[in-house]
Amino acid sequence: MNMTLRQLTLFKAVAEQLSFTRAAAQLCLTQPAVSIQIKQLEEHAGMPLFEQIGKRIFLTDAGREMYRTCQDMFSIIERLEMTLNELQGTIKGQLKLSVVTTATYFIPHLISTFRRTYPEVNIRLDVTNRTNVLKRLANNEDDLVIMGQVPEKLNVQAHPFLENPLVVIAPPQHKLVGQKKIPLSELSQELFLVREVGSGTRLAMERCFKENHLELKTGMELGSSEAIKQGVNAGLGLSVLSKHTLALELATGTLSLLDVEGFPLLRHWYVVNLKEKKMSLVAQTFLEFLLSRTEETLQKVFQTFHAAGKQLNAPSKSPKKFSSRRLN
Repeated sequence: MNMTLRQLTLFKAVAEQLSFTRAAAQLCLTQPAVSIQIKQLEEHAGMPLFEQIGKRIFLTDAGREMYRTCQDMFSIIERLEMTLNELQGTIKGQLKLSVVTTATYFIPHLISTFRRTYPEVNIRLDVTNRTNVLKRLANNEDDLVIMGQVPEKLNVQAHPFLENPLVVIAPPQHKLVGQKKIPLSELSQELFLVREVGSGTRLAMERCFKENHLELKTGMELGSSEAIKQGVNAGLGLSVLSKHTLALELATGTLSLLDVEGFPLLRHWYVVNLKEKKMSLVAQTFLEFLLSRTEETLQKVFQTFHAAGKQLNAPSKSPKKFSSRRLN
């Protein structure tokens, strides 16, 4: 069969998008150009690769087999590119990262700093919840994974690269704001906003209350740290979040930390990969960057947030009084 690499690239895009229009937009081509190439590929295969039902398209049995083969083939090509780059001693190629959603408050800053040093590294970042991150890790879909709690049932190597203090937050007007050494038992009377089941932060909260023989009253379950911050600010309850997610809110005073006995809960952020995985030079370089440059990079970022918060909270100067005399 005279299939071309270009045809297979287009087919893979359509198979992943299940849409000729979206695949064409992704590849900066017109839809007719994509359709013509797929039609030629189907002629080479001798059978249809897609079927249309209503307004939607689906892979046929032959299409699914073709897609599996494409995945294997492009994976081999990626590894070849990496190997050739390593033989040349250059740091370039693709880096596949998967991170839990809470890490998005600091990971973009680290990636930005890394790419200023290694501009030829193309980073594909997948942001999702802990459950999906674990699935991706188990299926070896990424080079490195960043999470707050290392999985116990997978054979992984994990490197702590950043402290992750969990703190109790409240709206600024809450009655407990300003009190010192609040007993955890007093918080058992409060409603808490929590992340989804399986979240690392939620697991830490539940473990903390359970170890102290207290009940955690959950008032609402929300799917992101941003939603929780808005809920706390609106007075729907208290919550526990990573301090790294709160730089702007603490700087501007829209949320307050509570001084609770036993808090902050000190945890770490980890960069994780399967133990038997052979890491590329790009992945190894990024790992070394995280271990050596994270604190320095984020300290500058948080200082910027703090300065911005100070500026926003600074009292405005009284307007100058102008003379009512007519100017000549």
